[in-house]
Amino acid sequence: MALPDLLPLPPFTRPVRGDVRIPGSKSLTNRALLLGALCDRPVTLTGALASEDTHLMAEALRKLGFTVAADEEAQTVRISGQTRAFSGGAVDLYVGLAGTAARFLTALCAAARRGVYRLDGVEQMRRRPMKGLIDALRQLGADIRCLGAEGFFPIEIRARGLRGGVVEIDATESSQLLSALLMVAPLASEAVEVRLVGGVRWPFVQMTTRLMQDFGQPSIVRLAEDRFRVPSGHGYVHVDGMYSIEPDATAASYFLALPLVSGGKLELPNLRGPGGGLQGDTQFAAVLQRVGLTVTTTARGLVAEFRPGAPRQAVDQDFSGFSDTFLTLAALAPLLQGKTRITGIAHTRKQETDRVSGMARELSKLGQSVKETEDSLEIDPRPLRSGQIIETYRDHRFAMSFGILGSHDLLGNGRPWLTVKDPSCCAKTFPHFFELLEAVRKRSVEP
Repeated sequence: MALPDLLPLPPFTRPVRGDVRIPGSKSLTNRALLLGALCDRPVTLTGALASEDTHLMAEALRKLGFTVAADEEAQTVRISGQTRAFSGGAVDLYVGLAGTAARFLTALCAAARRGVYRLDGVEQMRRRPMKGLIDALRQLGADIRCLGAEGFFPIEIRARGLRGGVVEIDATESSQLLSALLMVAPLASEAVEVRLVGGVRWPFVQMTTRLMQDFGQPSIVRLAEDRFRVPSGHGYVHVDGMYSIEPDATAASYFLALPLVSGGKLELPNLRGPGGGLQGDTQFAAVLQRVGLTVTTTARGLVAEFRPGAPRQAVDQDFSGFSDTFLTLAALAPLLQGKTRITGIAHTRKQETDRVSGMARELSKLGQSVKETEDSLEIDPRPLRSGQIIETYRDHRFAMSFGILGSHDLLGNGRPWLTVKDPSCCAKTFPHFFELLEAVRKRSVEP
């Protein structure tokens, strides 16, 4: 469905009901695409996400010589042709604004034995952090040349493999830098000892290491809090050739929050609760429970429920471990009782946009009192101001978060009071978000 540049959001006039099937995880899909490409035989991913980010990753793998056959309707992707990949020559790879594709493909090409690979993306991608990964790969013998500013895209890699040994990496700006290094470390000629410089957000790194084990790698040896060892000589393999992708826990955050806005009950099949599955963002469900949502785990998935008129309490939450979901809570903050305080989000200033300042700006536009620091937002609710247009900054998470706030029937007459600009930016990770939201709204008013 083609979306207009300006999308007025029809609110829910009845409590939400029914179920919503969340698409596959972007983080898991792009990691599994990379690890499947490193296997010695074909691998089929089921429940795979079809979005802009995963399309960019799949197309880059095709340019590198892999066969990637996707069936969007069946939600499957088959990776094969591993023996034909990296045949040499020069290859240009385009990653758009996909951070996972940028970091993972940089590491993959640096680990190749031959070939020249030039990687670039949109202008904003040229400002996203790459230096920690580039520096680490160079320590392992990679020839990486920055064609613009040092430590950023565009880059050129003259592949000659990785030699292993001790490597230091600064992944404070993005855990994807460390994940990328870890996934190619087993390809080095010797074991790799990784030493962290500064901290790292562990949930996504743990997702990576558990996925590596699913694809045949032995456990990474933790030598100290900031030092661990990745063995070499173990090829990637998935014994049965099939890997199932979990529903996206970050994408689920919006629909988990929806009952808090509209009241009612919504089932999310196949979704895991806090601490379940591979994704750290499942922890967001626990945050919503503190706000007042009832979340129940069933044999089918999760059920989110909220009684209309019940209190919605503000919370003070460190989001450093699952920061992609902080915008969902921030967008809900005007409806909560008390001040909402969100911390651990400084690194999100260097994602698709400066998410901290952007969120402060849009909430202020809606009449909210917002205090912004480098690492936090404090939102003191004020009466919502209608008739505003939300700027999304080409950032899918702004569009989806305010899509949920706009589902609140502010005027009490079912008329839109909030408009989202550029809603099609959701194509990055959740192409049919607004279509699905509208389907749920219509179903909720049916007799």
